[in-house]
Amino acid sequence: MNNISGPIAVFDSGYGGLTVLEELRKKLPNNDFIYLGDNARAPYGTRSFDIVYEYTLEAVKELFSMGAHLVILACNTASAKALRTIQQKDLPNIDSNKRVLGVIRPSVEYVAEITKTAKVGVLGTTGTVQSLSYPLELKKQSSNIEVYQEACPMWVPLVENGESNKAGTDYFVKQHIEKLLQLNSDIDTVILGCTHYPMLMDKIKLYTPEHINILSQGSIVANSLVDYLQRHPEIDKRCTRGGSVQYYTTENADKFKQTAGFFLKQDIEVTQINLFQ
Repeated sequence: MNNISGPIAVFDSGYGGLTVLEELRKKLPNNDFIYLGDNARAPYGTRSFDIVYEYTLEAVKELFSMGAHLVILACNTASAKALRTIQQKDLPNIDSNKRVLGVIRPSVEYVAEITKTAKVGVLGTTGTVQSLSYPLELKKQSSNIEVYQEACPMWVPLVENGESNKAGTDYFVKQHIEKLLQLNSDIDTVILGCTHYPMLMDKIKLYTPEHINILSQGSIVANSLVDYLQRHPEIDKRCTRGGSVQYYTTENADKFKQTAGFFLKQDIEVTQINLFQ
């Protein structure tokens, strides 16, 4: 099993992981990638731990069957509710040489390095906020860090319905940023705890004081993966390098292609698959 090579897989419940994929491709332009969106069952943000774990494990197994040996969960909800169980319980039985990584740990490691006030804000889905993953992981980095969270349930639907740049979106962006900053005026770093949220970056910056760092996860995760592969050459040497990307969805392929084009600014070929029998 050690000699099996394949692409790096990126999984998300929807389209937000495309923002991570794009950053990964910038850092690793020669690598092959697979992207899978479980759009038919999105959003994951309001689902229970058990359901998110079940769905995520199905996706991971499917990506392994496609030849991937390394899967990035480019979904905060999946990273919060399923990653640890898959790593500890399932991977040893599936194949101990394969790896599944998430987006939360790289983010909190970076935040712990740059915050000056030790007051950190998190904007995320309801599921990510309720999981308390960010407060728990940041406390592991530094016991002095205080974390303040705000759930933004409307942000993902706005992005996926092409409303990111519309005037009506300002109300929902401004509302949640104000609520977050009211929790503590010394917040100096805000994590965008959902991979959809970079699509709202212009509006987020508009309503956030300039001195606050707004962190988009794509570049953080990409830099972290480059470092991971350097530290794990046995994994890196199994990554195929042809510069290709394959896109898969559990929803209608044409629908995915249309919405993905909004994220990627290019036309792509998409294949529909079924994770649930």
